[in-house]
Amino acid sequence: MNDNEEAVTVLKLDNELNLTGPMQALVNKQAAALLRSVADRLEKDDFQDGFEEINDENGNQIGEIYVDYSDMITY
Repeated sequence: MNDNEEAVTVLKLDNELNLTGPMQALVNKQAAALLRSVADRLEKDDFQDGFEEINDENGNQIGEIYVDYSDMITY
């Protein structure tokens, strides 16, 4: 790396959830709670590169998250 280059971290984050419920409002509430949980785990650096299952409060898989950290050189 020369004096004009700088390394920055790049995060690719793909999230897929498959939720069901009796009403749209309840499904939305469940999705929001799960996304907050994922955000808390991300903030705690709890993910490594790759796919990881997302489970509901009963331990049933309801989706997955893909995390990919990489470095990029900027000029």
